[in-house]
Order: sequence, then C-alpha cells, then structure tokens
Amino acid sequence: MASVDVIFFSFSLFFYFLSLSHSATITLQNNCTRTIWPGILSGAGTAPLPTTGFSLLPTAASVLSVPPSWSGRIWARTYCSTDPSSGRFSCSTADCGSGAVACGGACAAPPATLAEFTLNGGGGFDFYDVSLVDGYNIAMQIVPVGGKSGNCTATGCIADLNGDCPPELQVARGGGEDGGKRSVACKSACVAFGTAEYCCSGTFANPNTCKPSNYSKFFKNNCPLAYSYAFDDGTSTFTCVSANYVITFCPSSSLPSLKASGEPQPQAADISSCRRRTAPPSFGIFSAVWVAVWRLRHMFLHAKITEYLNG
Repeated sequence: MASVDVIFFSFSLFFYFLSLSHSATITLQNNCTRTIWPGILSGAGTAPLPTTGFSLLPTAASVLSVPPSWSGRIWARTYCSTDPSSGRFSCSTADCGSGAVACGGACAAPPATLAEFTLNGGGGFDFYDVSLVDGYNIAMQIVPVGGKSGNCTATGCIADLNGDCPPELQVARGGGEDGGKRSVACKSACVAFGTAEYCCSGTFANPNTCKPSNYSKFFKNNCPLAYSYAFDDGTSTFTCVSANYVITFCPSSSLPSLKASGEPQPQAADISSCRRRTAPPSFGIFSAVWVAVWRLRHMFLHAKITEYLNG
C-alpha cells in the first residue's frame, strides 16, 4: 500500500508541476500601411485558440492568450476582400481557403511568412522561428519579452523581398505603378518547382543530401535569422523560457547578427495537416520533471521516517 501511495504522490506532483507551466501572451502588432488578416493554426494535439483569424488595422495590436505547451503558427494574409455576390472571403496571399475571415483549422496557402512556436517544449524551453520555407509574403519580426533564460533573441525577416524576388518565384497582382502587375509574394523554390531537391524530400530528405540552393540563399542573404529551407535549423531556431512574445508585421527595427549554430537545434511546431517540420521532442521536460518528482519523493519519505523515529 505504501508503494501505491508513493506512486500516487509522485504523479500528483508531476501534474502539479505541469500546471505551473507558463501561460504566454502573443501580441500581434500591425505596422503596415494596409489592413492585414492574421491567421492562426494550432499544432497537432494542441487545443485551438479562441480565434483562428481576424482583421488587424494599420497601427493596431491584438493580444492572444495561449495555454501552456501551446504549439502552432501565425501568419498574415494580405489583399483580402469579400466577394459581393457569393459572400466568400479570400486573400491574394497566404489565404487559408476557408472562405471566411476565421481560418477554422486551415493552413496558409504558400507563399507565406510564418511565425512558428512550440512553448514549454523540451527542457522547458520555448522554441520559436520565422520560416520562409513556404516562401514570403510580408516582413515579420518576433521579439521575446521577459524571458527568464535561454537565447531569447529577436528573430524574423524585416526586409521587403517582394520587389527583389526572382521573376520565376514571383506572385503578381494588379496595382503596379505603371498600371500593370506587381509582385506581392515570393515563392520558395519548392513551391515554385516542386522537385525533391528543392523540397528536401525523397532521397533529399536529410541534411546531408539537401543543401542550400541559389533560391534559398536569396532568402538567407536578405533574412539571415529566418528559415530559408527545411534543414536550416542551426541559425534559425531560437529558445527562451517563460517569455511573452510580440509579433510585428512590417517592422522597422533592426535585428541582431547571425547567431552561432552551437545552440540547441530542435525543429518547429508539428502541424499535421501542413507540410512542416516535426515538433521538438518533449522527453527532455518529462525527464527533468521526473527527476524533480523523484527528489521530492525522497525528501517526503525521509521526513516521514524521521518523524516516525522521533515520535
């Protein structure tokens, strides 16, 4: 019976520690001159947030409260409108295809600049990145606020890549200065050409065979802290502990220089319905918590034995 009590006590402490995990806020700030429509997709096994999409006026901000251990991605849709005859909502870039302002669990159609999060992941760290693996549609910056430890570095892509995007990668729409079309998004090579070499699939599905291409180098040279292709982990994934985050669209501030690649290199959020990388393993946090539980159990039993001997 005593062993059952100890097991119950251990698991009670385990779930107690989990309940103390940090609940973060993610603030979305629109510094663009146009309205944008953020989209939100929660990761596999993560409860969806109360909103999956909304409009955000220029200079406006919106605060999202996210639960502990949340994972997912956030992006901005641009050039959106509602068809007056059908009532269907759609966007020229990063559309989620729901036909409504809320994405309802749908992905961003590439090309799209993505903010990716896995909060309270392995070892209790938050993992975050800005990804251009699916291409680029808008400048974006992530800034951690109030983090207790970890790298906690601002990251993102603050450059406007649409004008300099290689012609074969451009997504164009009307509204150019000469009355013609202009580039409003920039595809990745995978999205544009669909080959295994560019998509890091098939025989190229590992970092030894899938190397940076001239196209991914275009993204990396302009945005050195952002993911430029699938195995660009070493300089593109960042960590922090117990932080809140500010995502700014069309930021004006500068970013730090390229980070060293010797830091933890887990991958980003697992969005099972999208073509993305897998989540960082949670074994590290489980092990750390279990060690803490074991130590407290030992202290508890030692106190009980001391109380019995002194009684």
